[in-house]
Amino acid sequence: MGGKLTFNGGIHPYDGKDLSKDKPIRDILPKGDLVYPLSQHIGAPAKPVVKKGDHVLTGQLIAEAGGFVSAPVYATVSGTVKAIEPHRTVVGDNVMSVVIENDGQYEEVDYGACKPLADHTKEEIIQKIQKAGVVGMGGAGFPAHVKLSPKEPDKIDYVIVNGAECEPYLTSDYRRMIEEPQKVIEAVLQLFDNAKGLFGVEDNKPDCIAKLTELTKDEPRMEVKALKTKYPQGSERQLIYASTGRAINCDMLPSDVGCIVNNVDTVCAIGAAVLENKPLMYRIVTVTGDAITDPCNFRVRIGTNYHELIEEAGGFKQEPAKIISGGPMMGFGIFDLDVPTTKTASALLCLTKDDVSAAKTGPCINCGMCVEVCPGRVVPSRLAKAAEHGDKESFVKMNGMECCECGCCSFICPAKRPLTQEIKSMRKMILADRKKK
Repeated sequence: MGGKLTFNGGIHPYDGKDLSKDKPIRDILPKGDLVYPLSQHIGAPAKPVVKKGDHVLTGQLIAEAGGFVSAPVYATVSGTVKAIEPHRTVVGDNVMSVVIENDGQYEEVDYGACKPLADHTKEEIIQKIQKAGVVGMGGAGFPAHVKLSPKEPDKIDYVIVNGAECEPYLTSDYRRMIEEPQKVIEAVLQLFDNAKGLFGVEDNKPDCIAKLTELTKDEPRMEVKALKTKYPQGSERQLIYASTGRAINCDMLPSDVGCIVNNVDTVCAIGAAVLENKPLMYRIVTVTGDAITDPCNFRVRIGTNYHELIEEAGGFKQEPAKIISGGPMMGFGIFDLDVPTTKTASALLCLTKDDVSAAKTGPCINCGMCVEVCPGRVVPSRLAKAAEHGDKESFVKMNGMECCECGCCSFICPAKRPLTQEIKSMRKMILADRKKK
């Protein structure tokens, strides 16, 4: 790894973080109705436990988990259940949702007294995380209690807090680490007796590294790892390799090499669940881009409409050509702002230019640049060709399932070919085929 904690491949896109990184987290209150999709996680949708006309309080359960791999949903305001009906989500799907009319009172349930962390059993910690509806907030949405329940917990050597935030423009994790670093280091290691806590932070955040290092200096089980600034350093496989030297492939879980990885926001939500009995109700969202008047980091109540986030950031200073949910590398373009903030929303990126649509696609010139930058060590140009021809067999033989869909190949391609998109579509089809079998 040549002295620097990193991985093979990767790129250095314009990071755009200066727009919002110095903007402290600001709490905002929703103005209109709140919409809670019942599927904000990987796994079975949650099942409503309220009906139209019910009065609910902030922090009240409105939908219970639909199975072990599922997560409950909680009201984030007080008010009246207006409807239980399908609503459009950020990915364009119509998802059954609970709609709550906000009464503006923000009356909250009593979460009850909480005992010190050291007095909790491992089972109690997992139960609290499960009950709180915590999911992976880095984007995957995998229920946290499932991830924290590996088959052999004694074989977990590292619990890694992912503070890399390598995706351009995003600064919500950075603000969390700067403003609330103590929340980031609570409740994680209690579950694994033999594990060491690692905080992986890119070296373009020296202030975060210094703050976390100071807070953990007397903790022999915790260490801060300064990672080389490079995209996609925060991708699970790349992060594990850079911080521990252990490698995993697409057929493995991090726990297979003794690692558990959680995003900064997820760890904070776990802390709130275990230490305060509070369910997952908020998330930090970066609203940014050159089309935004005042780029900001907001603490947003889940269910808040995206239109309101744009308003809070001063609206558009110029009509955006492209609006992306998430970052420019792994986020996705959205066509309608009338959608709710969910547990996995990380950013709203509004750009005055749509470089991707404007680019003219040409033929592959066999330059090999996509191979050079690919962190999955595959040949994207050939995989994309197999995908174009629907050749699943060749795609799998060429290790196409090792692609992490980071977008490095599409970014670097001089012919502007949509390599990631082709590969991603084929991977989806193959995974769907495997599910059927």
